[in-house]
Amino acid sequence: MRTSPRTVAAPLQACRLRLEKAVSADIPDLLRLINGYAAQGIMLPRTELELAENLRDFTVVRENGRVLACAALHIYSPASAEIRSLAVEPAAQGRGLGRALVLALEQEARDLGLQTVFAFTYIPDFFRKLGYRQVERSELPLKAWKDCLRCPKFQCCDEIPVLKSLSG
Repeated sequence: MRTSPRTVAAPLQACRLRLEKAVSADIPDLLRLINGYAAQGIMLPRTELELAENLRDFTVVRENGRVLACAALHIYSPASAEIRSLAVEPAAQGRGLGRALVLALEQEARDLGLQTVFAFTYIPDFFRKLGYRQVERSELPLKAWKDCLRCPKFQCCDEIPVLKSLSG
């Protein structure tokens, strides 16, 4: 049986969970998830327009049709992309949804021929368990000059940059 072209294969703990590419009808749920964390100061806020412009970057986890988690793979160069906007509903945490999203986005990056993926995080241990290593901010200049410039924490950023090579 063929899967839907927007369904992404990744391990999830329950069969009623589906990992899929986001569609325009998901934008309100993406706003709710991302801006809920942004209100706590732990993610950058996103607008409806930004999400619409970058919708193809997003993958979501659904349970019975409801979006429980999301993450985006944003390409920065022919070799590198960022995993960003990783958000899991608080009530759904601890179920492996974030891990499944990161693994799916890593596979998407490999399929696109990228060599590395990186993230900025407050939870480096989560990424460390998935094979990421902490790097100096200066190793990721494209990110710093694009999105970081509009961040209120730009001058005193406390996020930790992590990087993973996809070649081995």
